[in-house]
Amino acid sequence: MSRLVAFAAIQGGYNIVSKVEGKYKKALQTYDASTKVGFPNTAYYLPVIYSLLEMKVETLEDMKKPLDFARKLLPPHVKGHNHLPYLGPLLDAGMAALFAFEIEEALRYLEQPDFYLHSEEIDEAAGKIWLGAANDVVFRKRGVEFVDGTAPGFAAMVGAAPDPETGKMIVEEYQRRSLYIFCAANQNGTTLIEQLLKAGVQVGWNTRIVPFGPDISSAIFALGFANRVGMAFGGIQPGDYKRMLLYNKNRIFAFVNALGDVNAEWAAAAAGAVNWGFPTLADTDIPEVLPTGICTYEHVVANVAHSEMVQRSVEVRGLKTTVSTIDIPCSFGPAYEGERVRGGDLFSQMGGGKTQATELVKMADMKEIEDGKVIVVGKDLDEVKEGENLPLGIYAQIAGRKMQVDFEPILERQMHHLINYIQGVMHIGQRDIAWIRVSKAAMEKGFRIKHIGVVLHAKFHQDFGNILDKVQITLYTNKKDVDALTKRARQEYKKRDERVENMTDEGEEIYYSCTLCQSFAPTHVCSVSPERTGLCGAYNWMDCKASFEINPTGPNQPIEKGECLDPVLGQWKGINEFVRKASRGAIDHYNFYSIVKDPMTTCGCCECIAAMLPSCNGIMTVGRDYYGETPCGMKFTTLAGVMGGGASSPGFVGHSKFNITQRKFIKGDGGLLRMVWMPKILKEEIKERILKRGEELGVPNLYDMIADETVGITEEEILPFLKEKGHPALSMEPLIS
Repeated sequence: MSRLVAFAAIQGGYNIVSKVEGKYKKALQTYDASTKVGFPNTAYYLPVIYSLLEMKVETLEDMKKPLDFARKLLPPHVKGHNHLPYLGPLLDAGMAALFAFEIEEALRYLEQPDFYLHSEEIDEAAGKIWLGAANDVVFRKRGVEFVDGTAPGFAAMVGAAPDPETGKMIVEEYQRRSLYIFCAANQNGTTLIEQLLKAGVQVGWNTRIVPFGPDISSAIFALGFANRVGMAFGGIQPGDYKRMLLYNKNRIFAFVNALGDVNAEWAAAAAGAVNWGFPTLADTDIPEVLPTGICTYEHVVANVAHSEMVQRSVEVRGLKTTVSTIDIPCSFGPAYEGERVRGGDLFSQMGGGKTQATELVKMADMKEIEDGKVIVVGKDLDEVKEGENLPLGIYAQIAGRKMQVDFEPILERQMHHLINYIQGVMHIGQRDIAWIRVSKAAMEKGFRIKHIGVVLHAKFHQDFGNILDKVQITLYTNKKDVDALTKRARQEYKKRDERVENMTDEGEEIYYSCTLCQSFAPTHVCSVSPERTGLCGAYNWMDCKASFEINPTGPNQPIEKGECLDPVLGQWKGINEFVRKASRGAIDHYNFYSIVKDPMTTCGCCECIAAMLPSCNGIMTVGRDYYGETPCGMKFTTLAGVMGGGASSPGFVGHSKFNITQRKFIKGDGGLLRMVWMPKILKEEIKERILKRGEELGVPNLYDMIADETVGITEEEILPFLKEKGHPALSMEPLIS
């Protein structure tokens, strides 16, 4: 290993720690030592320091301890002509630099509170293009994609490309492979993000191109994201540094691309990333660290051509990625799902209140349809003027020996994602409230409405090939045809909804497992029944059934529920046996319908978390999109951090939004009539379902009896409201006997 590598990285570590020590002393002269510090709307304090050292940095004074630790971690300077025969000193110097970087960024939040946007998207018009640390709503939303494999990893890119087109070429190739691109640092005052914006590329969490910050210190947000994944989804306890670093090496497939000259501070950052098993690939002639040891393969690779950067990076990291090849003129992949087509970019739109847009999937006989046939009935985009709107009906006919009517809505729901995967095309909504916008750029590349059919045919075969043999797509753009399809579709939707609503847990002997999240939360086992949807909100019983048919060895396995051990709490012998096996003995039983007694395990992907409120003799629930305090004394982020690693936590349970109004929701503890508080945003979202369920329970005004943050955020504040409204929970048997 080159002596120059050791010299540069260790010198960089000293420079960084000394610089941050100076900034810290200056901050102490300006602010009181008790001044609060941290990354806004995030749990885990300063996550790298907290996860590895178990040090909670909450005030300016708290920064001293980890900063002193970083100083002590710095190894002796390299002297003489001998190279270092091991990586240890480099790793220590790199780790010291990263601890200092995290403190430096926390000081920036204190001194420049408006420097970073607290958002998923940038505000280019206002010159706000840096997003800083992901808040917990963004983190958990995006974390699901790392759990289910939608995002196989991330590329941490520092510096800037030689020109905007080169930067765009590299980044779009990562997008095609579905990776996230975390951007930080500048090269001679120019950043990759600014280059991408100049090249017309949309950046932000929605397109997986994340502009953390303009300085090398902001690269710490990428490592903080990785460690938060370990704590939130993997159940790794703060201070368990060895497990955390191994977890990242084995589960978070990330690497660094250094674009431009690598100075001592960049070298220290690269050395620090090696601790996580994240290698660095540079486009310049820097000393390499090729022997394996910490990383899966090489640690530092130099002189990588820009045309080879993407392929070489995934090879060195040991990451397997695939690129969907579909015969359309635009790029295609999950990274484009969040892309926006705004007014100035718009060529034409369908639906969204401007016209009618409807989607319908129906099972067909093998002899009725021709596989791969795409029919456009009416005008295509090259027959309309810019700004002209069209109605749209998407009718997919599916035939297959294993196809079932139950699978129709499953395939139909996939249209949202698949159409969104087309670069330059935006899809919102589903069923008869779909909305599709096509950009000028997509139109110029040759995109036409017929390509929607091409995409659906290809992806249905690719993703659902086990259950289908033929796919024929008809696209209607004449108003009378769209109206006719819409009338038929609404009748089909009604039949489906009534069937799902009428299903009961008692009526089915087979439930389904969902172990998708076990890649991050090894002891979590989600069991899905007709009246207990998956806590992530993405899977119901029919979804799991379809998933098993499609992939018999996948995460959704049938479970014979077997003997009923407790019909009130919801416990079955067969479920217990499966849970014990799937959790590797960590969990031997749980109850479907209780929050008080041995509730189901919870992972960090849950849409909502319910908690007991003993003084109110009821429960509350909070969704991940609510930032505020709650009557249980914890925000959603704190709740998820406490009990979201795959544990069964009496008094708390994760669940989906839809589950709140299902008939078996905490039935063993009194059901929905126990609900005394939820955030207004959630209450409004499910208002119609609460009203309907309240009628069924004989309390038609239940919706008005449930408190929200406008009433109070403590049990003491909401109790008078509950008494005034005569909330049924107050007259029920004690929640805790």
